[in-house]
Amino acid sequence: MAYIDGFVIPVPTANRQAFIDNALATDTLFKEFGATRVVECWGDNLPDGKLTDFRKAVQAKQDETVAIAWIEWPDKATRDEGMKRFHDLAQTDDRFDEEKYPVPFDGARMIFGGFSVVLEV
Repeated sequence: MAYIDGFVIPVPTANRQAFIDNALATDTLFKEFGATRVVECWGDNLPDGKLTDFRKAVQAKQDETVAIAWIEWPDKATRDEGMKRFHDLAQTDDRFDEEKYPVPFDGARMIFGGFSVVLEV
């Protein structure tokens, strides 16, 4: 059954296009390494919660928008191999040089994790 990597990311609102450009570059690699689908979403209806919400979860600032993304893989084994290939490439490929190509968001506040699909309708 499918396996999902999920992400919640605070992005400076002014960096929307840079976020899309960065996602396009990395998402193409995920697809090359076995992902069946990658979806990037820009928050536009994120209500304040009483206890928690998307903005609080990533400590989003006033000038930031919360984005969510997910990578769909055919199974966990493909995901593990694809992510290994991605991280190995990141160690040697010039496209991952953050001085030349700065990441357009604060990765320290990104929430991410892997999920096994338990139901699909």
